[in-house]
Amino acid sequence: DVHIEKRALLSLSSHVITMIALRPLFSRQTASTASKLSSSLPKRASVVIHARDVHIEKRIEELKIELPTAPLPKANYNIVCMSGDTLYVSGHLPITADGTLLTGTLGPDNGGMTVEEGYAAARHCGLNIISTLKKQLGDLDRVEQVVKVFGIVSSHRDFKHQHLVMDGCSDVIMEVFDKPIGYHARSAIGVNTLPLNAPVEVEAIIKIKPE
Repeated sequence: DVHIEKRALLSLSSHVITMIALRPLFSRQTASTASKLSSSLPKRASVVIHARDVHIEKRIEELKIELPTAPLPKANYNIVCMSGDTLYVSGHLPITADGTLLTGTLGPDNGGMTVEEGYAAARHCGLNIISTLKKQLGDLDRVEQVVKVFGIVSSHRDFKHQHLVMDGCSDVIMEVFDKPIGYHARSAIGVNTLPLNAPVEVEAIIKIKPE
């Protein structure tokens, strides 16, 4: 009887050792089976809602800035031209929110417009550019960088403050887009006349985010 019990005990111990040794294998097989079953189950459909950010347009509203209607070309050219991620904006004139085109020449010493009047005209040019961007892009938050602004000021020969006039455009761009997006390179020159007797004309280069 003692020998039988000993053999039974040894047999039981052998089974226990085998089970312990095989446990990791069973665990891996179980995990593999569960993974296969999970992958074979139908996936639950997920709905992704893309919310459009309106940071820039909200800022315009908060600043109580009224954008004019986006202007149309005055001759045979496109108001903008896109190349890759760069938008080239044609020259914009100072058209007010009610559609009035400001006219004149800078140079108070010669009976022309003052720096302050020129500044206001350049600001209107900037607002018209912003209005065009909104119309063309559909979302002002797509503006990644205002790269460069080029200002042309109709000036009497003795007028030397074209750079101060152009601050009107630069300031409104900075108000709307802020740093770093609105902080741009700039040139300002004086000429003896501009189309339609406009005192200022401004063009711009804008880098655009992908849709």
